[in-house]
Amino acid sequence: MTKTYRVAVIGRTKRGDYGHGLDTVWAELPQTEVVAVADDNDEGRARAAERTRAKQAYADYRTMLAKERPDIVAVAPRWLDCHRDMVLAAAEQGCHVFLEKPLCRTLAEADEMVRACEEHHVKLAIAHQTRYSPRIERVREVMAEGRIGDVLELRGRGKEDARGGGEDLMVLGTHIMDLIRLLAGEARWCFAEVTQAGQRVTRSEVREGNEGIGPLAGDAITAMYGLAVPVTATFASVRPKGPPGSRFGLQVLGTKGMIDLTTGSLPPVMLLEDPSWSPGRSKKPWVEITSAGVGKPEPLRDGGLGMGNVLIARDLIAAIEEDRPPRGSVYDGRAALEMILATYESHRLERPVPLPLDNRAHPLTLLS
Repeated sequence: MTKTYRVAVIGRTKRGDYGHGLDTVWAELPQTEVVAVADDNDEGRARAAERTRAKQAYADYRTMLAKERPDIVAVAPRWLDCHRDMVLAAAEQGCHVFLEKPLCRTLAEADEMVRACEEHHVKLAIAHQTRYSPRIERVREVMAEGRIGDVLELRGRGKEDARGGGEDLMVLGTHIMDLIRLLAGEARWCFAEVTQAGQRVTRSEVREGNEGIGPLAGDAITAMYGLAVPVTATFASVRPKGPPGSRFGLQVLGTKGMIDLTTGSLPPVMLLEDPSWSPGRSKKPWVEITSAGVGKPEPLRDGGLGMGNVLIARDLIAAIEEDRPPRGSVYDGRAALEMILATYESHRLERPVPLPLDNRAHPLTLLS
């Protein structure tokens, strides 16, 4: 008989809410039922219970976990100040976790989360939806076939809206860092600089970030990462003086061509088989990569973040049943966060820093 997984949802109305649909995804999976929600806001809790059709609703998530003992917990708030505590509480009850991104605020918190998952033998899947996209599977096939040749570099940028710089790095950069690792492997070092109004950031520019992010600084971020020799990756974000840029995404550049992609369940992905990386020189056209392959019509309907969440939740259940890590695990969440914080650590020390980082505290708290 197919097991029915009992799901509990943790939200925080007006303080991270319910993330990007982590509360409602379970209605799309017939093998799951939402048995309870927790939210310390009375109105928000009532709405969440109605929305998810949860049988029980709690003001305190720890009470919910102890009484309900669910199989899976959706830790949904976007705000990062609660992620560590909620994940540890779920792991201690033996509950598997679907967690909103980014993982948490510091590497010390990330290490605690990893240890808790290991100690209690639970799986944690993080909401890096693009990793699960069927189009990204085709991108990896195109790269393995050698259609862009040997990879030379990857170029990532944030959304560069009002959050441009430090907040963009933390909130959106996690997706780009995850894709860099997925497509080109682990970062070995980082060399970066953080500036504010054109000047190198010092301790006086450090501020507490929005949405419980933790320490933030900088309206411009420039970082380079060393991958497998001779491959490098860069990430940059600048707060614009005018309208936001439309450069958010990642470019993968090789000896025979390049791939340009953004993020999402079915993100726009384009292939240019031109070693000059310039269609104007060779006149070769950009060709779309769909879930069916290069230049083929897209057979799937784009369901947005909801589609990505379904793919993650299905894989989490498969990971539980097969006793394997989810495709986007707690380790992947920590590695993306490590690349982000390496930016500040390199800036602080004014030199390239090796990864993994020795410093597990937030580098901006140590800035002179």
